[in-house]
Amino acid sequence: MAAEQVHTFLFADLAGFTALTEAHGDEEAAELATEFFEIVREHLPEYEGEEIKTIGDAVMVRCERPEAAVRLGMRIVDEVGQRSGFPIVRVGMHTGPAIERGGDWFGAAVNVAARVSGIAGGDEVLASGDTREAVGELEEVEFRHHGQRRFKNVNQPIEVYRAAPREEATEGLPIDPVCRMAIDPGRAVGSMNFGGETYYFCSLECIQSFSNAPEEYVRPR
Repeated sequence: MAAEQVHTFLFADLAGFTALTEAHGDEEAAELATEFFEIVREHLPEYEGEEIKTIGDAVMVRCERPEAAVRLGMRIVDEVGQRSGFPIVRVGMHTGPAIERGGDWFGAAVNVAARVSGIAGGDEVLASGDTREAVGELEEVEFRHHGQRRFKNVNQPIEVYRAAPREEATEGLPIDPVCRMAIDPGRAVGSMNFGGETYYFCSLECIQSFSNAPEEYVRPR
């Protein structure tokens, strides 16, 4: 049996994908997931990343170098975040030993990476403490402590850090509260004020759903 080697595993998925599917249907959701995977694949060669598999709206990637994984995660979030009419993305990663069998990878490092990605919010890149330590210092990246977390079936608590550009943009595009797509206000189908805040919508269907029960999607201030 081959000896375990250290790798960095990255999971990226579309935040709010379930809400998007409910609002726009399975076909459009599947098309957006496919487009998302293509965006990720375009950048893998630059960061020496290997696509392992896709699972629903998520993609699993392996990188030999942890700093490349961090930069890849930030690149994905940045590029997807600039696309109007596209769901926001979240990324999580962990560094550790794993073994390959039949083109897939197994080990605690894979499980922890998936858990870390599961607590990421939209437009967030989260890294475990092991990844943070393995990366060291990156001139263009700031690591912000995100707390210590306990995960199911993981014995020890995991330190989590948020990776962000040192000169981070103040805000991205507003988010449709119903389907969770990023919306360019200039291309929005409509807008509505609720609780002192203006919300933008990608479709008449989302406007109607929000109008019927706005409290289901946001809380008034």
